[in-house]
Amino acid sequence: MLLKRIKIGAYIVIAAFLILGFRLWQLQIMEGERHKRLSEDNRLRIIKTPAPRGIIYDRNGVPVVRNVPFFNAVITADSLMALDINAIAELLWLTRQDIEAKIRTSNNSPFVPIRLKQGLTFQEVARIEARRSDFPGLSVETEIKREYPFGKVGAHVIGYLGKITLSQKRNNPHLNDFPPDTLIGQWGVEALFDNKLRGIPGEKVIEVDALGRELHLIKKRQPVKGQNVQISIDINIQKAVEDAFGDKAGALVAIKPDSGEILALQSLPSFDPNLFSMGISYHDWKSLTEDKKKPLLNRAVQSQYPPASTFKLITAIAALEEGVIDATEKITCTGRISYGRWTFGCLRREGHGSVDFHRAFVESCNVYFYEIGRRLGIDRIYKYATALGLGKTTGIEIMPIRERQGLIPNANWKIESRDMPWYLGDTFISAIGQGYVSVTPIQMAIAVAAVLNGGYIYKPTFVLNDRKLINTVRIKPETVEIMKKALYGVVNNPSGTGQKARSEITAIGGKTGTVQVASRRKDLMTNERIRSHGWFIGAAPVESPEIAISVFVEHGGRGGIVAAPIARKAIDAYMKSKEQRVQGVKE
Repeated sequence: MLLKRIKIGAYIVIAAFLILGFRLWQLQIMEGERHKRLSEDNRLRIIKTPAPRGIIYDRNGVPVVRNVPFFNAVITADSLMALDINAIAELLWLTRQDIEAKIRTSNNSPFVPIRLKQGLTFQEVARIEARRSDFPGLSVETEIKREYPFGKVGAHVIGYLGKITLSQKRNNPHLNDFPPDTLIGQWGVEALFDNKLRGIPGEKVIEVDALGRELHLIKKRQPVKGQNVQISIDINIQKAVEDAFGDKAGALVAIKPDSGEILALQSLPSFDPNLFSMGISYHDWKSLTEDKKKPLLNRAVQSQYPPASTFKLITAIAALEEGVIDATEKITCTGRISYGRWTFGCLRREGHGSVDFHRAFVESCNVYFYEIGRRLGIDRIYKYATALGLGKTTGIEIMPIRERQGLIPNANWKIESRDMPWYLGDTFISAIGQGYVSVTPIQMAIAVAAVLNGGYIYKPTFVLNDRKLINTVRIKPETVEIMKKALYGVVNNPSGTGQKARSEITAIGGKTGTVQVASRRKDLMTNERIRSHGWFIGAAPVESPEIAISVFVEHGGRGGIVAAPIARKAIDAYMKSKEQRVQGVKE
C-alpha cells in the first residue's frame, strides 16, 4: 500500500515536472521572441519630437510665416509628490487652482512633462531659471511656434494650423507617427502644402527602470525640418487691398492672365491666424464662428452675387462673336424700354440718346444691352458665359474650402427648377447681369483674363510656374481689340463709369457694376443692409495685360465709387512690386 502511494506521488511529481518543463519550453522557445519584445517594451520608451515646419514665401521671396521660439514651464510627473503648489504658483504668477487644474488634466505619463504655463516671456524664463534648484523637476521647455507677421492680411490664403484630428489619422495612418500635440495645416496654403511643410519628426529611445524613471538615453534621431514653399501671392498687393477696403466687407482676386497664377486673394473681414499658432482657445473659436460678419467665410470663392453690369463684358463678347451687332451700329436709348406691363430702365433716366457699342459699354447703357440681349437670346448668352468659366467651379485648390459655382440660367433651367417658361424680360435682366445670374469674384477675374488673353482659360493656382490650360474659347482678334478699347474707355474716358480706377502708373481697363439691393431712394440711405453692392473687373496694362482683377464690395455702394479705387490700389501695388523685382535683378 505504501509502495503504491509512493508510485502515485512519483507520477505526480514527474507529471508536474513535465508540465513545468513544457511550459518553460513554450515560454522560452515557442514564445521567446514575443516575450523578449514585451520585456524590451517595458524597458525602453520611444518619445517623438516634432519637426520645425518649412517657411512659406510670397512670389517676391518675402516670408509670410516664420518659426519663433515659444517657452513653456513644465514639470516631470515623478516630482509632483514633493511639489509645493503654493510656492510654484507664486513663481509662475498663477493661482493654486490653475496649477491643480493643469495636473488633473495631464495624461499621467511619466515621460511627458506637465505644462504648467505656456507662452512665457523672457522675464518669466529668467525668474524660473534663477529658482530651478528650489523646484526639482521644473524646467523651461522650448518649442517652435508658427508666427504670421502680417496678421489678418492674406489669412484666407495662408491659412492656419491645428491639432491632428481623429478623422485625419483614419484617412492618413502616417500621421500616427507624429507626436500627439503636433500641429498640422488645417486651412489654406498651410493645409495645401502640409506634406512638404511639416517635415519628419525626430525620436529618442530611453531606458527606464521598473518605476518608469529614465535611466539613460539609448538612441536619438534629430527631426528633419520641413521644406520651404514659395507661392504665387504678392503680399504687397494683399496689404494694399487690406488698407483700401478699410472696414468694408468684400473680396478681391487678382491673377496673371497668361498662367492663372493667383497674385492676390483677399476676403474681408478676415481673421488673425496667430490665434491658431499653439491651438486656438474655445473662447476665440466661438468668437470667430459666431461673429455675424463671418470672418471665416472666404467671400472670394464661397459667396455668389449678381455680377450686375460687369456681365455686359460677357454679353458683348457673345454679340460681337455671333455677329448680332456691328460695333458701329447705333441704338437709341430713351432711358427705358417696355415689355408688356413691365418697364426696364437705364442708368441714365433721361436716356443716352443714340449710342454705338463703345459709348454704350463705357457709359454702361442698359437699353443698348437689352437690345443685344434680345437679339442673342438667352441660350447664346449662356453658351459664352459658361465657356468663359461662369456657372461652374474653377477648380482652385484652397483647403478645406468648397467653392460655389454660381448660376448662369437658360430656358431649360427655368422650366426644370421653377416650372415656368422663359420670358423675354428674363433675357433683358440677364443680359445686364441681374435676375437669376450669380457669380463668384474668382470667376469674374478668370473671365476678364480670358477675354483679354484671346480666350485661354487657365486653372487658378497658388503654385509658381504651374500653368494648366483647362479650356479655350474662340474669340476673334478684332473682338479682343474692340473690348480692350472699350475697357480702357470705361476707366479713362471723361464719361466712363470707372474713372476712379485711373492710374498714373499704368493703363487700366475695366468695367464697373452695381447690384441694387433696394430701390434707388432707399439705396441712398445709411442703412448698410440695403445699400448696393459694388463691382469692378479689369486688367492692366490693358493692351498687354499682366494682371487681371475682380473686386466686390458688399453693401458698399456703386462699383465705380467704391470698387474701382480698390482695384487701382491693388494694380499699382503689383506694378511697384514688379519694378522693385526688375531693379533687384539689375543690381
